[in-house]
Amino acid sequence: MSAQGSPHPPGTPPPDRGGPPPGANPLRRTSDRVESWCRRILALVLLLGLPAAGLGAGTAVYASSLRTAQEQAEQRQEVTARLTAGASGPSAYGKQPARVRWTGGDGTVRTGTTLVDAGTAEGTVVRVWVDRDGDLTGAPASAANAAAGGWSAGLAAALGVAGGVYAARAGVRRTLDRGRYARWDREWDLVEPVWSARFRP
Repeated sequence: MSAQGSPHPPGTPPPDRGGPPPGANPLRRTSDRVESWCRRILALVLLLGLPAAGLGAGTAVYASSLRTAQEQAEQRQEVTARLTAGASGPSAYGKQPARVRWTGGDGTVRTGTTLVDAGTAEGTVVRVWVDRDGDLTGAPASAANAAAGGWSAGLAAALGVAGGVYAARAGVRRTLDRGRYARWDREWDLVEPVWSARFRP
């Protein structure tokens, strides 16, 4: 066909309609496309799941811990006690157990053991916490404790999601690599005899 009868301008080669579409990589395998889609899905899970898990777990633990702190504040009270024996001797943590005596709400004199600063002398007045039954107990939890618990739970949940996504990605990659290696072995079994025959006399 002459240049005048050609549907394409002179000097412009006709397009190869049998080749891959524009932008496609002819060397890209099916496993590569599967891996690419899995990475996108896992990235989406990480993007949405990480803040959702962290916020959900943190909020739930904070609310629960705050309720517990409020209940403890209602059930416990701080009273004045006096040491019946001095807390002498070294202490690695600066605190030592010591016997104390206090008067309960019903007028009953009670005794117990609590932690005081090392070196506190006998007869020193200290403040202790007691429950509704008048027994020694610890100080009630505070809002700061509830917040710390919420942050810890949220961080743990977020790390769990991140670890799960990483493990899933590694598992997908390992599975696809096993298939790739098996395919390479099969193809090499076909190519190796032809390739080796080229160097035989």
